[in-house]
Amino acid sequence: MKPNILMGRYELGRLLGQGAFAKVYYARNLKTGESVAIKVMDREKIVKIGMMEQTKREISVMRLVRHSNIVRLYEVMASKSKIYFVMEYVKGGELFNQVVAKGTLKEEEARKYFQQLISAVDFCHSRGVYHRDLKPENVLLDDNGDMKVSDFGLCALPEQFRQDGLLHTTCGTPAYVAPEVITDKGYGGAEADIWSCGVILFVLLAGYLPFQDANLMVMYKKIYKGDYKCPAWFSSEVRRLVLRLLDPDPRTRITVPQLMEDPWFRRGFKPPQALIDDVDVGLLLDDVDSASCVPKPACLNAFDIISLSPGFNLSGLFRDEVEKHEEKSRFTSIQPASSIVSRLEEIARLFRFSFKKSKDCKVKLRGSQQGRKGHLSIDFEIFEVTPSLFLVELHKTSGDTLEYSKFCSQDLRPGLKDIVWTWDGNSS
Repeated sequence: MKPNILMGRYELGRLLGQGAFAKVYYARNLKTGESVAIKVMDREKIVKIGMMEQTKREISVMRLVRHSNIVRLYEVMASKSKIYFVMEYVKGGELFNQVVAKGTLKEEEARKYFQQLISAVDFCHSRGVYHRDLKPENVLLDDNGDMKVSDFGLCALPEQFRQDGLLHTTCGTPAYVAPEVITDKGYGGAEADIWSCGVILFVLLAGYLPFQDANLMVMYKKIYKGDYKCPAWFSSEVRRLVLRLLDPDPRTRITVPQLMEDPWFRRGFKPPQALIDDVDVGLLLDDVDSASCVPKPACLNAFDIISLSPGFNLSGLFRDEVEKHEEKSRFTSIQPASSIVSRLEEIARLFRFSFKKSKDCKVKLRGSQQGRKGHLSIDFEIFEVTPSLFLVELHKTSGDTLEYSKFCSQDLRPGLKDIVWTWDGNSS
């Protein structure tokens, strides 16, 4: 069988899972050989059921919450009919499967997962992100047995809070939702997430849910009253902690800072490092165009082209004798703007540059290491000359000129070689 190649960059493999609106496939990056997971969503279906804003929010959130215990989003691509999330491949499967296979986890193992879960949730909350659907099925395990939170499709951001400072959308998985969520009177995102974490801890140690009943309304009454019983094998420390986590009153429920001081929680705790880039949060929240999830470059009109070139030959686009110098350059490409942006993001990741982009196709790369004159920073701007031809202008905004020249000649140009049509008037 012929390999299924996506966008000329990824070889799609087996189906890993599917939901109502998406399928997730194993895939391999053809250039680096790296394994990834690609979530494929039907654009028409998303628009039809009014989920485009939710999809935009999920993309923005996953780029905001870079943490070692959160599944990482590498890039987003789109065609006329599909939207593709290229994500970190976590091949250990769901934490839920661990519980099913073992029945119950040993206290030390459950504590390690719970510590990593709280670290991830705390980082999300520090970025103004509230998951709202935490459960073992949305927690994955990697090769090292470390957990990673996934599926931010129901998450909330600060702008979703009403004037009373609360969220009002009832969502989540019934057995894991906090009592204040089902009362429809408003709830805090942080408090609701902590309740769900408490249910997860209970499941890991007990092997079953604290609140369950065939009748949904009966189960909700149990949740509202905090009506559950710990199994006999729970230690006294665990019992006290679960009691504070599953407190039906969100005002007295334990908080993350209080959790960090709990003796049982602190035992052997090693805070993981957040994978923080120099990120402009506002820029990321505007990252996805509301209609297509594809970047929109500015168009060059006739006057723009004349200002760049004294002639009508395309190579003349690069013959600005007054302005041309070693710290500024241009190239053309017949690849779509989304592919150019994705390639720049790939180069940034490969050479450890931070990456920022805006929906009008402006990109900034910033070096992670400080050079002789500070951090090297390069701005890119993509212009549409015709629907099938794009002009990219780049220039150094900070850093050492020699470092800039070396990076361009040794790293940037080779990395862009297969998408560049002409560079500085020379065929590529």
